[in-house]
Amino acid sequence: MRTYTVRQAVPEDVNHIAEFNQAMALETEEKSLSDDTIQAGVKRMLMDQRLGFYLVAVDDTGPVACLGVTTEWSDWRSGFFWWIQSVYVVPEHRESGVFSLLYARVKSLAREHQDVCGVRLYVDKDNRRARRTYLRLGMKLTAYDLLEEEF
Repeated sequence: MRTYTVRQAVPEDVNHIAEFNQAMALETEEKSLSDDTIQAGVKRMLMDQRLGFYLVAVDDTGPVACLGVTTEWSDWRSGFFWWIQSVYVVPEHRESGVFSLLYARVKSLAREHQDVCGVRLYVDKDNRRARRTYLRLGMKLTAYDLLEEEF
């Protein structure tokens, strides 16, 4: 059985997180993310905690998974939702409990803040494995669809 440690990301994790984000985008959306853009985006979030933060799961070989957390203000609840995004687990570490550890840490950190009212994430409608994992961990499907317009 593998042993994982979950910790907050540090600047030295930029390359791993950027690579994980690129792998996730290619795997889930068949999108190639520019090295320069993803590196800049990860660095910016690591340097400015107003934007959010990353958690990484490591084993004795180094980082094997990550996720990012950003916030959304809910005036209905007078609190923040923490949005989990940029979730990636190296394929050989999937179904080993590593995401469960990351999610447990997110919930633990969220509960330390009285102004956090919940945790949210979005999942690709065809990603059944991830959906099962999220539901098993206690998340619920909502009645909302996600719409966007990119610039």
